[in-house]
Amino acid sequence: MRNKRFVIAIAGAISFGLISAFSVSRYLISAQTPGHDLNQVVVTKVDVPVGTKLIPEQLSVAQMPTGSTPEGTFASLDKLVGRVVLNSIAAREVVTENKLAPEGSTGGLSAVIPDGYRAMTVRVDEVVGVSGFITPGTLVDIVVVIAPPENSKSKDTISKIVLQNIKVLASGQSIDRPKDDREASAVRSVTLQVTPEQAEKLALATSEGRLQLVMRNSVDQGDKQTPGANKRSLLSGEYAAPVPDPGTNDQPKPAVRRAPRRAPQVIKSVSQPKTQPRPEIEVFVGTKRTTVEFP
Repeated sequence: MRNKRFVIAIAGAISFGLISAFSVSRYLISAQTPGHDLNQVVVTKVDVPVGTKLIPEQLSVAQMPTGSTPEGTFASLDKLVGRVVLNSIAAREVVTENKLAPEGSTGGLSAVIPDGYRAMTVRVDEVVGVSGFITPGTLVDIVVVIAPPENSKSKDTISKIVLQNIKVLASGQSIDRPKDDREASAVRSVTLQVTPEQAEKLALATSEGRLQLVMRNSVDQGDKQTPGANKRSLLSGEYAAPVPDPGTNDQPKPAVRRAPRRAPQVIKSVSQPKTQPRPEIEVFVGTKRTTVEFP
């Protein structure tokens, strides 16, 4: 009886092992065999900068799981050759529609100008161009130092922010961001993305005054209205304001003007006149002593 049970147990273990081995083998074969859950997508072989027209030598085809495939991919190279890159694409990155300019766009700077905007170039130097740290994609404000109109009450030169949140399209002749933004590059001109109305203001400011570019945080795209500055407001002084930590979005708080400290007041106590003591006399009645005051 014991031998029979032992044989049955051995046979069951062998059967279970064979079934497990067969299941694992089939799973490994199915994992290695291309299935229907893979999509064919086009990827880049090399880094492709902004404004470049795609050519077959820059592209290749790869397999990607269906669940991980982003929207707007391309299955073949035919529809991609000749398209212009709108945002720089890194090597071995999937090419999608949102990274490309519309079909028929020409390469270069015109491909990155949105509808309704214009590209306008202004001269800069080391000071105006923020020491060369203004690169494509940077946001700037434009300050003009200009003489007031003839009918103005004040004849002092005034400085005023005339354009805000303007995007830089090109730095010199480059429309692509540098690989290291910490390194400055000396350029003589920058190309700005402006509307037609802003282009008119910018042309007048360039002709009548001196321009100064002011770099802003790429996240900060708010509006700030200022009255401008002249000699009178310049010489009125300024109070210190707290400096926010780098990388924060804390808005600068207006400086609080504090009243000058006054010397502490010393309150003198008025001494009361001392009362004269009344004359008194001691009276002895037996052994008891009493004091009697005279009126």
